[in-house]
Amino acid sequence: MGRGKIEIKRIENTTSRQVTFCKRRNGLLKKAYELSVLCEAEIALIVFSARGRLYEYASNSTRTTIDRYKKASASASGSAPAIDVNSQQESAKLRHQIQSLQNANRNLMGESVGNLTLKELKSLENRLDKGIGRIRAKKHELLFAEIEYMQKLEADLQSENMYLRAKVRTAHSCMLLSVL
Repeated sequence: MGRGKIEIKRIENTTSRQVTFCKRRNGLLKKAYELSVLCEAEIALIVFSARGRLYEYASNSTRTTIDRYKKASASASGSAPAIDVNSQQESAKLRHQIQSLQNANRNLMGESVGNLTLKELKSLENRLDKGIGRIRAKKHELLFAEIEYMQKLEADLQSENMYLRAKVRTAHSCMLLSVL
């Protein structure tokens, strides 16, 4: 017994509409998965419910597939893909951060300080003093560790030297006794 044909129109009953949505959504996601596995197709499926919930399936990455789609559609139409506003804002924000960090780095190197105010110069000097203090502290820590290691090595070598001298004396004494 087969299924009967249904008329494709909006389902008025909210509960029936929700049940149909869930069943057909799951069937659609299953078919997308099967197609990607069987045919090695790159698939990205995005579904929003009436309530605004997102359901998605991607054989690779949704973002990668969308980017690939944009490139393919742009090359087919002969125009460059449109960059969305969020990407432009993010790009501008990152460019501004890079410029700020480059300026701060130049200031730390003593370059481009001619246009700084007295307050900014004092702040820069304090940052440099703190940095030099941390560098010197680390240098002293490493030097003290090296000195401690060398002192331990010296003590070990002196101990070994005393042991070898005693051994030589014992061997020398045994040799003298055997000669006599």
